[in-house]
Amino acid sequence: MDGNQDPVRDTLLPYGKQWIDQDDIQAVLEVLQSDFITQGPAIQAFEKKVADYVGAKHAVAFCNGTAALHAACFAAGIGPGDEVITTPLTFLASSNCVLYMGGMPVFADIRPDTYNIDPDQIAAKITDRTKAIIPVDFSGQPAEMDRIAMLARDRGLMVIQDAAHSLGASYGGRKVGAWADMTMFSFHPVKHITTGEGGMIVTDNREMYQRLLLYRNHGMTRDPELLKQNDGPWYYEMHELGYNYRMTDLQAALGVSQMDKLERFVERRREIAAAYDGAFEGMDGLVLPAQHADARSSWHLYVLRWRREAFKADRKVIFEALRAENIGVNVHYIPVYRQPYYRANGYADVRCDHAEKYYETSLSLPIFPKMTDEDIRDVIRAVTKIYQTYAVK
Repeated sequence: MDGNQDPVRDTLLPYGKQWIDQDDIQAVLEVLQSDFITQGPAIQAFEKKVADYVGAKHAVAFCNGTAALHAACFAAGIGPGDEVITTPLTFLASSNCVLYMGGMPVFADIRPDTYNIDPDQIAAKITDRTKAIIPVDFSGQPAEMDRIAMLARDRGLMVIQDAAHSLGASYGGRKVGAWADMTMFSFHPVKHITTGEGGMIVTDNREMYQRLLLYRNHGMTRDPELLKQNDGPWYYEMHELGYNYRMTDLQAALGVSQMDKLERFVERRREIAAAYDGAFEGMDGLVLPAQHADARSSWHLYVLRWRREAFKADRKVIFEALRAENIGVNVHYIPVYRQPYYRANGYADVRCDHAEKYYETSLSLPIFPKMTDEDIRDVIRAVTKIYQTYAVK
């Protein structure tokens, strides 16, 4: 590229960003001025708000999504020697949570179109040691939960849906959160709503709910119905080796306020995705994100793939060129089994061909509800500029 060309933007546009308004600030301020800034009523209010939205009976809030996944693996009874099937195309937490419990993640390849875990590949990986499946709703598009639920039911397996990307999405007309034994949502600042850090498990299973509550709070309970004995109002018992994975009321109050804006946030993400589709459709060599007929994505990510044979540069050069235009592209994700820790601990020979091909060509474009129309035009202008620079004529 001509180094003298001015970039499309003067400042960096990140791939994701929170949207905090005065209502959110006021909600947190009210908690700061109240009697409880942790372990208070805002936690239950947030849990109820999310549970009601997705149509679940129970919800348990955690300090982050990773802690929530860890607790879900505990509640599911994952232990040493157990195998849990998941996708390699995800953040580390989706499989690390299995390792925390002494289990073994087993990676099943993705579909080449939706980039979600392939149910046929799940079926091929099931053994007598398989205990659970952790499908991940990559980019906000739900996995094929009807087929995955049927596989699990037939084999007596638990399903923990990693929906860190898909709050507000639906599959088969049912909201994410209504399909799996347990579903995890994340509230990191780049997600659909934020609590700063935070996560949640929703479930219809009362036993799972009780185990999640225990694990979140040191394995401890004060519930009179669960106590082995009761010495008085002060009495508590530790029934499991749990962790301090509690969310604060400050976070929960922010979450309640953010939930009021969720539908608007998701709709804006869908508008941005549609604008990108319209702009990039017909550009030979670019692969737009495919959508499953039964899925309605909430668009946490918008991934554009650059076919290597169609360009005079590889993905790294294109990535750096877009960053030079101040477009904060990113790559989601490096296949988990490639990580040095995994390679040193039994995964050196693991390879999922579709995940590898995806990784070599993918770039995530900025998509978040606070983007202005001018921001969207900047992304489109920058992608078009880089495309015209490097496309094979």
